[in-house]
Amino acid sequence: MLTEDGKHLYVSYDEYHSLIEKLALKVHQSGWEFDTILCLARGGLRPGDVLSRIFDKPLAIMSTSSYRAEAGTKQGVLDIARFITTPKGEIAGKVLLVDDLADTGHTLRAVIEQLKSNYAPITELRSAVIWTKAVSIFTPDYSVEFLPTNPWIHQPFEGYDAMRPAQLMEKWKL
Repeated sequence: MLTEDGKHLYVSYDEYHSLIEKLALKVHQSGWEFDTILCLARGGLRPGDVLSRIFDKPLAIMSTSSYRAEAGTKQGVLDIARFITTPKGEIAGKVLLVDDLADTGHTLRAVIEQLKSNYAPITELRSAVIWTKAVSIFTPDYSVEFLPTNPWIHQPFEGYDAMRPAQLMEKWKL
């Protein structure tokens, strides 16, 4: 649900999973065949997992981080892992790069540049996200929703960003 001022988008678990399914359909309907899904952790983990199951393709993971300050609401320095975790030894062939959103686009652009420079076995690379903001400097190959007002997206699991074990103990009366 987008707020009236267009500054916040609140997404339920049901909406979130529906959007991932719509992303799967966009990729499928394009007719593009790929060998591996590479998701960017953390935001791309959930969509990457679902797409990996739907397409029955191996899931590789690359860790990136830029939203750490203020319970994940403020973008900081971009960190990109030097290594990719993959069940097939080395990532190769046609790769679908998955993240949750193209916010500023800096992360996706930097990751793609790194992959093209350092992973010669990748023969083709396409990107897929749930949301693309108007301010993004990068346009993904597949995206479900374009957000012209650039709202802050409140994903259904973000409550865990500020939750600690002591709060869970209190919640569950342990």
